[in-house]
Amino acid sequence: MSRNAALDPLIVNRIAERCKGAAGVLFVTGAGISTESGLPTYRGVGGLYNQGATEEGLPIEEILSGRMITRDPSVCWKYLRRMEKVCRNAQPSYAHKIVAAFERRVPRTWVLTQNVDNLHARAGSTNVIAVHGSLGRLSCMACSYRAEVESYSRLEEVPRCPRCGAAVRPDAVLFGERLPDTAVAAMDRELTQGFDVIFSIGTTSVFPYIRAPLLLGRQRGAMTVEINPEDTAASHLVDHRLRTRAGEALSAIWEKMS
Repeated sequence: MSRNAALDPLIVNRIAERCKGAAGVLFVTGAGISTESGLPTYRGVGGLYNQGATEEGLPIEEILSGRMITRDPSVCWKYLRRMEKVCRNAQPSYAHKIVAAFERRVPRTWVLTQNVDNLHARAGSTNVIAVHGSLGRLSCMACSYRAEVESYSRLEEVPRCPRCGAAVRPDAVLFGERLPDTAVAAMDRELTQGFDVIFSIGTTSVFPYIRAPLLLGRQRGAMTVEINPEDTAASHLVDHRLRTRAGEALSAIWEKMS
């Protein structure tokens, strides 16, 4: 296993050569890939609330939970708005754009992301499994109403469904909620087909379902690569560890592929 390879040209070239001959590449991404877009890395919600309790004196995990949006949606929406505003003002980074460009080089390129910022799609990626959902889609908590929104700026304090009048919420996984069935099914389907190279980028990999693609990939002979300045829960699972930022590492790999 390569340890602390950073941008060792031999390792970068090895990864690039494997990608050039790959039939399938998977990118598993977390908050770290969006830092170059100006978003904070986050534990749950991010560097926005790493200092402790919120203004209400409650942990952010309790405020941004499925229980809170049902019990007191105004409190939950207050913080959802702050998150959405930060995401809305961000632009896809060079790392996002390189990931999107892989779709033009590798027949099966997929992104499995924990991020709710929609930056992969905005960068041009079409095969995206947003396992934690998206802040840009709203759904009624009482009926089947769904809607895409570009901004929360014109929404009511607690947005209401135009059909039935019930509160609406983002189609994002809040604390204490299960993953969307459609995302889980898509993830299982693509992992069953398999990948030749699997990247883990900017994620601490604390969730078992985020480590699972790496474990399964290694069992099937895939090359596994972690891009993260810090050690993570998956660092011991990968073939190569690039200890640097997403943009720098992906740029070096992409250049060798060209």
